Amino acid sequence: MRMKALTESQLDWFAARIPDPLRSAKGGRPAADKRKTIAGVFWMLDNGAKWAHLPPEFGSKSAVHRWFQRWTKSGVIEAALREAAREVERGGQYQLFETFIDGTFCEAKGGGDGIGKTKAGKGVKIMLLVDAAGLPVAVDTMSATPHESQLVQHLFDFMLTEETPQRIIGDKAYDSDELDQEMAMHNIEMIAPHRKNRRPENVTQDGRPLRRYKRRWTVERTIAWFQNFRRLCIRWEKSTKMFQGYLHFSCALLLLKQVLG
Repeated sequence: MRMKALTESQLDWFAARIPDPLRSAKGGRPAADKRKTIAGVFWMLDNGAKWAHLPPEFGSKSAVHRWFQRWTKSGVIEAALREAAREVERGGQYQLFETFIDGTFCEAKGGGDGIGKTKAGKGVKIMLLVDAAGLPVAVDTMSATPHESQLVQHLFDFMLTEETPQRIIGDKAYDSDELDQEMAMHNIEMIAPHRKNRRPENVTQDGRPLRRYKRRWTVERTIAWFQNFRRLCIRWEKSTKMFQGYLHFSCALLLLKQVLG
């Protein structure tokens, strides 16, 4: 799914949920155009360019950057994502009878906080839980150092739905008895194929639940959608919070496709 620009309906939706800048009683320079600023943030997300290369049609580069920082740090972008998810859930468009989980490595060339070392270099992991249709149910960015099976629980701190998924399906990286027990405490069935080194007497999965594993391409497709946004392919931001801002913005766009068409 490739988006060249925000539609008017998407701009209207975001503009209605992003507060207008406060005007000083003493006057001063006029505030930046909110709609142009939102479109400029999307251009940065889509192209992955340096802020110095932002086209002048979106207004002042420093103003667009400054407002995006404010919206991210104040939680405005995250709130917009959660509102998009609520609209999808209210419309009954989430399919939580099965969800799929995966993580993707993102190299952090800019350094900064929240990154970790791996064999592939320093970076972060984008952890993603999607429903049966590939819509984001939970998303977060974390250090790349811990094993993915240790990061599942953290996703529950950023669930976008009120309803709990019935089952989570992952690859062999999520084959963990401890993880199975943790998910069972939430009344969630964890499905993952066993690693080759698991002994026959310790087998916990059978062929019937594992049939659902054939549809794991669903989460891989959503990750591919994210990678269309070049700003998410390499983390240039030194701040985890700012990188999360781009991630939340892109998730909101995916959900708005369901809401606005």
